[in-house]
Amino acid sequence: MISPHRFSIGPANTEIAMLQWGESGKPPALLVHGTGFVADVWEEVARELASNYTVYALDRRGHGASHKPGIYHFLDYAEDVCRVIDALDLHDVYGIGHSAGATDLLLAAQLLPGRFTRLFVMEPTVMDPHAARAEGLNDESVARVEGTLRRRAEFESADAVFERYRTAPAFADWTEASLRAYVRHGFAALDDGRVKLHCTPEIESAILRPIYEAMEQVYVGDSRGNPFTALAEIDCPVRVTTAARSGPIYKEMAARAVSLIPRVSTLVFEDAGHCVAQELPAAVVKAVREFAE
Repeated sequence: MISPHRFSIGPANTEIAMLQWGESGKPPALLVHGTGFVADVWEEVARELASNYTVYALDRRGHGASHKPGIYHFLDYAEDVCRVIDALDLHDVYGIGHSAGATDLLLAAQLLPGRFTRLFVMEPTVMDPHAARAEGLNDESVARVEGTLRRRAEFESADAVFERYRTAPAFADWTEASLRAYVRHGFAALDDGRVKLHCTPEIESAILRPIYEAMEQVYVGDSRGNPFTALAEIDCPVRVTTAARSGPIYKEMAARAVSLIPRVSTLVFEDAGHCVAQELPAAVVKAVREFAE
């Protein structure tokens, strides 16, 4: 198995860690992972797509080897995607994203009109800007965001992480290759031999707050305005997918996306949960190729 080429974009304090599978010169595909993960979790999908595409994947800010600036709003992530596309001078990009990473691509497509040929987005995080509320998060969501701070960040070894995560409900249906890729690259080795999450509980909690706000249709926002109004301006075909065994909120947010995006179609992955690319990578590759046709 050929390992991906690793490189980074930007200076050390704002760098975005990148992976590339396949030779340059083919049509580009850009893969963007969801919250808490790293570019390497796309390994099984990327390796197959590399026969037809030059495949790139990035560590989103706050994750992996990328920068961790403490600012984690939707438009900040979208602007990082734009930086990658501009730095690599990519055109006719096939954007493939999962969860909040899918949202990055949707917003980037509006910021860079004409640069994407199509978007394949799996259960994106989306608010309906026409139904936004000014109230704060409900108590349950606040508890979930703050509960992330209690997540275990350090382990005795990478093997200990794998054994613990292998039986965790969130990872129970992942392929072994996907889980090992996450454990290998989602954790940093410490001097004493232990390992620590790159996306620490403190970082993940900060990332999750705007995500839960989007789930609940709560708009706090900043001077740039509600980013989700931009979905109506996406100028390329978009396929929005859901997974039969994921939670109701993911299907609801996908429905919001479908209602906002002009050139949209849908697909349901049967017998899959939210992390479909890590559960059924072959099914994702097949669907990505079919949408390109």
